[in-house]
Amino acid sequence: MIIEIDFNSEEALYMQLYKQIVMGIATSQYREGEPLPSVRQLADTIGINMHTVNKAYTVLKQDGFVKVDRRRGAVIAVDIDKIRAMEEMQRELRVVLAKAHCKNISKEEVYACIDEIYKEYGGLG
Repeated sequence: MIIEIDFNSEEALYMQLYKQIVMGIATSQYREGEPLPSVRQLADTIGINMHTVNKAYTVLKQDGFVKVDRRRGAVIAVDIDKIRAMEEMQRELRVVLAKAHCKNISKEEVYACIDEIYKEYGGLG
């Protein structure tokens, strides 16, 4: 697992970790049923506090990306409710698309950008 934390970023460390794990799932770097490193192990590896890793794992669990197994710890489990995921995506896209509209980015340019990003995930969709 390759995690890169930007200690100079204004984004919270747990959110950086959360997003990198989600991106790893989307790009098949992490697969269904695969255990994540223990909280202590990951904290030591990337040089952050264990509570920060634990918070990221908690949010991943709340969002349906991992489940906690008593023997295996945090395990990738992508069982997100699709409707909830779509609603969240729409909320986030509204802001992104509003910014694009303010910068005169066309719908075609947005589609091209989306296509390019989807290719990174193995051509999903």
